[in-house]
Amino acid sequence: MIKENLISVENKIQEACLRAGRKREEVTLIAVSKTKPIEDLKEAYSLGVRVFGENKVQELADKYDALPKDIEWHMIGHLQRNKVKYIIDKVSLIHSVDSLRLAETIEKEAAKHNITANILIEVNVAKEESKFGLMPEELDEFITKVAEFPHIQVEGLMTIAPFVDDSEENRMIFQALRKLSVDIEAKNVDNITMRVLSMGMTNDYAVAIEEGATMIRVGTGIFGARNYSKE
Repeated sequence: MIKENLISVENKIQEACLRAGRKREEVTLIAVSKTKPIEDLKEAYSLGVRVFGENKVQELADKYDALPKDIEWHMIGHLQRNKVKYIIDKVSLIHSVDSLRLAETIEKEAAKHNITANILIEVNVAKEESKFGLMPEELDEFITKVAEFPHIQVEGLMTIAPFVDDSEENRMIFQALRKLSVDIEAKNVDNITMRVLSMGMTNDYAVAIEEGATMIRVGTGIFGARNYSKE
């Protein structure tokens, strides 16, 4: 099933790139493997997947230890400050930085390991009360402060769009995130780049690609429905 799903996802990515006049290599597919057993990840790995996304710190740490070391791990779920230390040296990118206090903790833990932590700023573009993320109007002040942290490199922005039946409904969300990234890039702030736009999931990644996503987070589309009993 995973093989067939990956082929289907890959075809949809290529079609969306074609429609948008983009190159396939501009889009990184993150296989969201939360709640999935090691066997499923090994199967995806055997099919060429090297970028995995996890929502829970403990699950990421366990899988990191059990799987090959050429895997690129992304922390895509809400990150509590007291758990940063467990993944700071394991992840390639933290997608979900949503407060200055979390950024301060990441800076402190990265300094301990003498590494630079790559992060994305999570933006609550749709302003949903149930979602984490900075409001768009909070970005300027946040960026000014984070730019001063020597062990953090801001790589771009991330958003979780609303869950909708019609993916077209989220096009405006993706357009808004891209506009925010363009505006930030134009300010040429040290330690701040906008190389990454992490947006789009199983239900709407094709639209996200059309609107400039450089990373898409696909779980159900690859591994099937999540097993909520493990959450």
